[in-house]
Amino acid sequence: MTAQAPKPTTRMSTKGQVILPKAVRQRRGWTAGTRLVVEERSDGVLLTAEPLFPPTKVEDVYGMLKYDGPPVSVEEMKAGVLAEAARRYLSLKDEGD
Repeated sequence: MTAQAPKPTTRMSTKGQVILPKAVRQRRGWTAGTRLVVEERSDGVLLTAEPLFPPTKVEDVYGMLKYDGPPVSVEEMKAGVLAEAARRYLSLKDEGD
């Protein structure tokens, strides 16, 4: 049987504050001011970082960007994206020379 490393522990202060071990904060990228969601479960408490933006649905954002030109087909959109990607790639390549 392989011995497991001891799990980090912490204590709750008289104010109800808990300090998360530095290694955990670093792995999660949690810095001072990070908002955490507290989810109570039957076997304990789960902390997760609060999403930076609220969830959105397509119907919430549909039509927010206005386009004042002629209709464009999907094929034309794909060609435009490829052309722009090629232009950016070539400009980066020229900078490296």
